[in-house]
This record gives sequence, structure tokens and C-alpha cells, in this order.
Amino acid sequence: MWERVPLSAITHADVGEWVRCMTQAGLAPSTVRQAHRVFSLLLALAVRDGRLTRNVAAGVRLPRVGRSEKVFLTHGQVAELAEAAEPHGLIIRVLAYTGLRWGELAALRVRRVDLVKRRLLVAESVTEVNGRAVFGTPKTHQRRSVPLPRFLVEPIAAQIAGRSGDELVFTSPTGEVLRNNNFRRRVFDRVAESIGLAGLTPHELRHTAASLAVAEGANVKAVQRMLGHASAAMTLDVYADLFEDDLDQVSDRLDRAAGRAAADSVRTEGVGPDLDAIGRGRRQHG
Repeated sequence: MWERVPLSAITHADVGEWVRCMTQAGLAPSTVRQAHRVFSLLLALAVRDGRLTRNVAAGVRLPRVGRSEKVFLTHGQVAELAEAAEPHGLIIRVLAYTGLRWGELAALRVRRVDLVKRRLLVAESVTEVNGRAVFGTPKTHQRRSVPLPRFLVEPIAAQIAGRSGDELVFTSPTGEVLRNNNFRRRVFDRVAESIGLAGLTPHELRHTAASLAVAEGANVKAVQRMLGHASAAMTLDVYADLFEDDLDQVSDRLDRAAGRAAADSVRTEGVGPDLDAIGRGRRQHG
């Protein structure tokens, strides 16, 4: 759109029309907003560099992104999906019980698996750009250590046996980088439909990991660290519904605490010396 257009020639109305055309073309609201954000950042850089007087992309009306209903699988559904996906079941289990993003799982190397401490070091991610696998840092550009459930230790040990430290843990059947689109087309979509979960995506296994962790008592900071969110506020924003039970538990605890306090107050009434009676006794004695 803007490849051969001088920045100084672009108007606020031009950007608005660009956004409208993308929306009418059927692009998802999130895609339109992301394209606008990238363009706006470029214009902002031009302003800081003195090439433009203002950012004409600022204030453009953008399509609203509706919140899609998240899918959270149960332990039983994860097991059923993994069994149906064999010999790729370990991929399903790792995604559902660690919360790794697809690019993080595909970029995981043997040397970043610590089976003794039961940790996966997420330090790299891979994305597909014009059909080419490009390795880079994770989404938040920060490394993180992800806990590995004990029942996954032995299968992963078998998966990486005999591999060098720099080799990938999970690869395609030909030993190449594992690609999301290929995996979905050849394995995931078919097996998800076969067990009654048509439309399920690998990313929803990340949601499942959050749900299963919260169900076992994980607090928002623990979930944030596991998923690699930039902040606990972001975790709450994405998974607020999962923590509603926590509010009920807090309310129940406050109720019990108030009840105990009231009971203690009743038990202590009349306990201890009657100061008025002592005073009367002293006056009579005198």
C-alpha cells in the first residue's frame, strides 16, 4: 500500500481509508489493528527523526476485536487427543501441560531440557516468514523456565535420547523444523475432529495449560511465569474467568474468619476479674 508513497504525502484520511479497505477485504480485526500499529510506529519514528511533523496514523478509528470464547480441555480430553495423535501424542501433552507457544515448542533444543530439575528453558522461538523458518527470541524477548510434570520426564527422555545438545526436540518426519500449518493439516485437525473437538487449534492447548494449572491452585503470578506473559495484569486480562473461583474462596475464608472472631468474642465475655466487684470489696474492707 505505502511502498512507493512519500511519507509526507500521506494524510490522516488516507490511513483511515486504508484501514477501511482492509476491513472490507475480510481481514480479521486483530490483523487490521496489528498492520495499523506497525505503520503507526514507523510514522512515529519519522516524527522523532524530524522527517514528519506529526503521526497521521494516530487517532484513526480501528475495528473492534471481539473476545472469542476460549476452549479449555479436561485431563481426559487431553489424553484422548494425545492418544488419537500418536505417534505425535507427546507434542499434544507438552503443549497442554507446559503452556508453550507453538513457535517455542518447535524451537526447543535438547540442551535446554533439564530432566533432573524438570525444567524447559524457553530461550528461542521460530516463526515462518515467506515459507522460511526464522529463529528469534520468544514473544516477550525474555527467557523463562517452565516446569515439567513428572509424567512427561520419561517420554521426553526417550524423545531426546542419542541427540546432540543443539538438535531440536521435536521435528517433522523428515527431521526439519516442525511447522504449525503442516502439523495441523496432517495430524491435528483430523484427530481433533475424530474425538468431537472439530475447530480446536494447537494454541488452545496453551489455554488448557493455564486452566489446568489454576484448577490445581496456581496463582496468577505462577501462571504468568509459566506462560511468559509480560505482566500479571495481562494474565488476568486474558484469563480473568479462571480466577473467579479464587474470589469465591477469598469470600468463604473471610466468612469463616469473621465467624471465628465472633465466637472468640462470645467465649471471652465475662472472663477475667470483675473490676467493679473488686472495687466494692476494697471499699467495704476499708
